[in-house]
Amino acid sequence: MHLEIRHARVVTTLAEAGSISKAAQKLSLPQPSLTAQLRRIEKAVGGDLFVRSAFGITPTPLGERLIPMLADLATRADAVVAEASSLSSGILRIGNAEWTPVTLRRALQSSLPSVEVQTVTLDPALGIDAVSRGELTAALVPSPEAVDGVRELDPALAKEIIVREPIWLALPRDHALAHRTTVSRRHLLSLSWVHHVPGHWFHVVEEHLFRKLDHPTPEVLHYAGGHAEAMSWVRDAGAAALATPTGSTSDVRLVAMTEPLRSRLLLVWRPGSIHPNTLRQLIDALRRYYCEYARTIPRYWNWMTERPTDFPELAAFLPRPSRWWPRDSAGDQQQGPATRTAAT
Repeated sequence: MHLEIRHARVVTTLAEAGSISKAAQKLSLPQPSLTAQLRRIEKAVGGDLFVRSAFGITPTPLGERLIPMLADLATRADAVVAEASSLSSGILRIGNAEWTPVTLRRALQSSLPSVEVQTVTLDPALGIDAVSRGELTAALVPSPEAVDGVRELDPALAKEIIVREPIWLALPRDHALAHRTTVSRRHLLSLSWVHHVPGHWFHVVEEHLFRKLDHPTPEVLHYAGGHAEAMSWVRDAGAAALATPTGSTSDVRLVAMTEPLRSRLLLVWRPGSIHPNTLRQLIDALRRYYCEYARTIPRYWNWMTERPTDFPELAAFLPRPSRWWPRDSAGDQQQGPATRTAAT
């Protein structure tokens, strides 16, 4: 018997699963069939790759030498398949949460001229599921940091952080707190709020904040279905809301919190589904676009450039901090809803 790529994938899955039964589930194979395959593979390589026990399987000395080589073989084969697939289909379908600006698609298409970029707006959880099923090439999903109730990503998916974005306070432009540089916990307790409906990814952020404030039942004027609606209630009803800087609109004012929360913007994809070169171009294009959009929000752009260590993923795209960088005293935003790739 000659070793084939599929045999390398079988051995790699066995090593990752740690048991034949779990590997059989991942490979959608009957356990006896997988056991028989493993025996044939071990015969081909001239010795046992795993030690079987009641607790699962562990590599033998031969396995410790060969399994990394077989894993590398499977990875390289996946890269070849991904490249062939992208060139033959010529399409990258990218999912994004809640709202996708035309400028985002244009930026990605400009950075990836050899393929057709298609964008789809959908709920983050649905985006993750679509990537898992192969309906999307990749998806941008928000993932709040250190917040209970956030859905864990499928461990079978690959991910990379595009940016770690702060969560700020959105206020009416004429509010008494709107011209402050930061607001503290005591300021938050005095406000009337608009929250997001349960089930929206941002709802868990709001619940988390008020648990930290020991004030789980603030005065809530309205439960909004999305960020654009929430911002309209801030503007028209005088409410306050939590928002990421790029998730707000130009008709509200943003103020940083002294005890900020953060949300990571993640790109998720199936391992082997995107050629490494294409993947790197995509990630760089998303980070560059984020910075270009952040420039349209002066108060936030100043914040970013003065605190580059808070944005390690954007180091290649941020200018060096400058003591003479002019602050935006008004904190106005210059354009409308931002990328929504970060926090919508």
